[in-house]
Amino acid sequence: MSRLERGESPAKPRDVYDLAVFYDLSRKEVAFLDQLLAQAANAEWYERFADVTPAFLKRLIRMEGRAEEITIFENQVVPGLFQTERYAEALISMMEATPLPAAEIARIVALRMGRQLILDQDLPRITVVLDETVLERRRGSAEVMCEQMQHLLAAAGRPKVNVRIISKDRVSPPMAITYLRFPDCVPGDLAYLENIEGATYATRQRSLDNYRKVLSDARDNAMSKDDSLDAIRQAAKHWADQAALEQ
Repeated sequence: MSRLERGESPAKPRDVYDLAVFYDLSRKEVAFLDQLLAQAANAEWYERFADVTPAFLKRLIRMEGRAEEITIFENQVVPGLFQTERYAEALISMMEATPLPAAEIARIVALRMGRQLILDQDLPRITVVLDETVLERRRGSAEVMCEQMQHLLAAAGRPKVNVRIISKDRVSPPMAITYLRFPDCVPGDLAYLENIEGATYATRQRSLDNYRKVLSDARDNAMSKDDSLDAIRQAAKHWADQAALEQ
């Protein structure tokens, strides 16, 4: 039970339905469990990338598919759920001291693209708050950056996605945070903080309260949705102009 609750072991349908009977769940609640089971089954796609997937990231991918709402703040890069292949490739190449074989880079990029399958589902709803410097920081060529800005604009047009930008002259958090909120029938929210060598998962209520406040303040300090989209469009134009100069 504890492994199931922490998301460390995939839930088997028989176990889930036995628990549903034990807890005397309503038809509506059982129907929601059916949806979660379908998401869990779809989430196992990442196992074929086990050789390039750190254990700490496997847990995040598994939980992303079960979340009701995801809130992300990022001050360095476009979050993985919204990266293009070439932007992801540029980041991967930048982070490795020893150059990786092209085939391994391709598998890591494919993993990141696979995570984006949840964008085609009704849930989770996703709010992304980006420091304005993310739009300005070159990751790869100017052409790669222009493509990434256009991709971010397209993602922001989805009904379930809310992209907001914090201007450089406003206060923003000093670290990247991903906060996952789950349906009432799933125990516990989760905050995720990643670094180069690993990640921290916060589950204690006091820590979660702190991270929620940090993210709430970040949203309050961000531009309006329309102004945020204008900022991304301006960044796309800037990188398009730079790309033309570099040709």
